[in-house]
Amino acid sequence: MSREVFTLRHVGVGFRRDAIRARSLKYAVASWFGGEAPEAHAALADVSLSIAAGERVGIIGRNGAGKSTLLRVLAGVIIPQRGQVAVAPDRRIVPLLELGVGFQPDLSGIENCMLASTLFGVTGARMRNRLEHIAAFAEIGAFLHEPVRHYSSGMYARLAFALAFDVEPDVLLIDEVLGVGDEFFMAKCLARVRDLVSSGVTAVFVSHDLDFLQANCERLIWLDHGRAVMDGDPAAVARLYRERRGVFEH
Repeated sequence: MSREVFTLRHVGVGFRRDAIRARSLKYAVASWFGGEAPEAHAALADVSLSIAAGERVGIIGRNGAGKSTLLRVLAGVIIPQRGQVAVAPDRRIVPLLELGVGFQPDLSGIENCMLASTLFGVTGARMRNRLEHIAAFAEIGAFLHEPVRHYSSGMYARLAFALAFDVEPDVLLIDEVLGVGDEFFMAKCLARVRDLVSSGVTAVFVSHDLDFLQANCERLIWLDHGRAVMDGDPAAVARLYRERRGVFEH
């Protein structure tokens, strides 16, 4: 049986520029009368790669290189227009793409946890038994009973992390979110990530923090203009990336 969790073959994802920015009246009128066709933006172009069970993979590249798009393809949020994506069955994939996305603002923290349990395939009974533990990890106390629209951004982040870590993921997809929140809570989250990774959880990180990726990944994938230009040993990939691209953009 294959150990591969993700297999991508010649994957391409493109966006029309008018779909990712507001149309001006001039642009709209021109399109009605057969004007210039919308400009296409290739977020991913002919990407082929595999990620095995238990691997710790970092994805690097300059802003706009396609890193977040690739992570969303792995999460199933974006369906490519070209190529094939195979995902191993029966894997609990937990994406931390944008913290709090998916929370229903008028529902309480408890109700959002119960809703998430159905999405992650966790039984309602198990989730109810874990609510106290989730609240303790999130450090939000009685606010777990309040609608999340009353939460601060930090409380959103803490609840999202606590929930993601508690559902016992098989695969973690993490997009830059480890850089938010107060440093003490983030240190606790990093420790939890390391515990999960050491237990065999597959982890894919998108980050501008090369030091973090080199310390926590066994493989780096460098994207540039939607293409995978290098994939291999973290030290070798990071060294060449720094030589050719300079310091990371923030």
